[in-house]
Amino acid sequence: MSHDQTLHLLQDALHAIRQNRLAIADFCQTWRAQTALLSALPPRYAEVMEDLLGRLEAGSLFTEESCSFSQVDLLANLDLWLDKAQQTLAKTA
Repeated sequence: MSHDQTLHLLQDALHAIRQNRLAIADFCQTWRAQTALLSALPPRYAEVMEDLLGRLEAGSLFTEESCSFSQVDLLANLDLWLDKAQQTLAKTA
């Protein structure tokens, strides 16, 4: 799978989770499984992604009101992560 295809897969997963068509555990598994993409990016990308996914998983254990992690904000940060990953890959191509 090309990096563009992988980025598209991750974007599709973001759409699916926002529409409640994908469970958080499945979403995180999909993102973590993209090892080829992560190895093509600087190591910091994997660290940031894992931090965001960990917060998303932790937040899923609580109701929105009782958790300090906003799912909407975390998904927005993952959108930003995707944008920056695409830009970084474009620079190295």
